[in-house]
Amino acid sequence: MTLKFLIEKELKQIFRNPFLPKLFVLLPTMMLLIMPWAANQEVKGVRVAVQDNDKSSYSQRLINKIQASKYFSIVNISETNEQALQSMEKGKSDIIVDIPRNFEKNLITSNETATIMLNVNSVNGTKGALGSSYLQGIVSDFSDDLRAENGLKTAKIQIPNVQMSPYYVYNSKLDYKVFMIPAFMVMMLTLLAGFLPALNIVGEKEKGTMEQMNVTPVGKFSFILSKLIPYWGVGFFVLAYSIFLSWLIYGLLPVGNIFTIFLFATIYILAVSGLGLIISNYSNTMIQAMFLMFFFLVIFILMSGLFTPVSSMPNWAQAITIFNPLRYLMEVFRMVYLKGSAFINMLPQFFALCGFAVILNLWAVISYKKTN
Repeated sequence: MTLKFLIEKELKQIFRNPFLPKLFVLLPTMMLLIMPWAANQEVKGVRVAVQDNDKSSYSQRLINKIQASKYFSIVNISETNEQALQSMEKGKSDIIVDIPRNFEKNLITSNETATIMLNVNSVNGTKGALGSSYLQGIVSDFSDDLRAENGLKTAKIQIPNVQMSPYYVYNSKLDYKVFMIPAFMVMMLTLLAGFLPALNIVGEKEKGTMEQMNVTPVGKFSFILSKLIPYWGVGFFVLAYSIFLSWLIYGLLPVGNIFTIFLFATIYILAVSGLGLIISNYSNTMIQAMFLMFFFLVIFILMSGLFTPVSSMPNWAQAITIFNPLRYLMEVFRMVYLKGSAFINMLPQFFALCGFAVILNLWAVISYKKTN
């Protein structure tokens, strides 16, 4: 009976707040409307400077083919190598395509290989690597066109020329938004259901209402549970609303069982809420709690596989991610949404999240003290 009144108190406290109910709707809406478009690692609009030393019909044809690609924009056709390098040094170009003299002659009238040199600005390693890879594909396609026109006797361009017939499974359109949207759902659960309980308790400490609560016969377990249950409800609402928005805006629905998502979300909310309560127990002011939460949130996001696959991290970083609950739910959401994985395929994630939930909530109960 005591627990019922405590939960009722928490719900009234949440809905009397003029900002929180709006946040539960606005945050998922804005994040799913904007972030999938902004957090996109597809490289487009790579600026290309061309140094055409041949000035032939074939070199002009290659330039036109590069310009026609949606991935590139030719910003400069330089007369000399120095001019091309200056454009890169000034940040005006990302790649320099150096077409040598006798380019057309080598392709048509001799058995020599026509070599095209690419100078790539690799300050942004991802952009440099993908940009050069795309360009090599264009040059390889250009070489194939010339071979077809000349009966496979010419067009020896020194660029790797491997024919592939890819078949894309799970994300057949290679849409990066499909990969990111489930991860953003996990981030929202962490923010709203994980760290709001911490701010709730610290806020009560600052107002002095915790002292009134501490002199009552309410037990530790009941008090902690009364803080967790309302935010479970908040987490379920945010998750259901996010799934609805993903379907409405992007036509994206989980391939697997949607109840599997809610099952894992239930355990995860319990785990991160426990972490939030631990932070609140060791914080005396809202500023302290916010800095601690920001510290954990940054580490959790960077080490979760949100942008960089865990398998691509160094071994020591992969070892750290074992202690990151965000990683496990992110894996689950992507497996269910993209692959349609069944519960049996996610047992390691299930047991890991259960372990986090038990340990963190026990810690929260033990660290909560009714006396100073």
